[in-house]
Amino acid sequence: MYARRVSLNLKPNSTAEFTQRLEKEVIPMLRKQKGFQDEITFVVPAGTEAFGVSLWDNKESADAYNRGPYADVTKILEKLVVGTPRVDTYEVSNSTFHKIGAAVAA
Repeated sequence: MYARRVSLNLKPNSTAEFTQRLEKEVIPMLRKQKGFQDEITFVVPAGTEAFGVSLWDNKESADAYNRGPYADVTKILEKLVVGTPRVDTYEVSNSTFHKIGAAVAA
């Protein structure tokens, strides 16, 4: 499993609209992408910073999304974000929800 973390700074008082746009526009788009598994989004209590973690079946699916539909997501959120979002990618090593764990030597 592969993960993309997108970190961003939100404009003041935009948390409610940010959450609503994710729910109504971004997540439905993600669900249509090949290999998409899950999206988890976090917002600091002050509402000035957020990050989302999307989980993918493999690196190829995450890369295909990054090359295509991700540009649409940045347009959907651009009026709510300060600066350019930062994207980091990871191999998932553990997940209790997805039952992923470190390989155990016999």
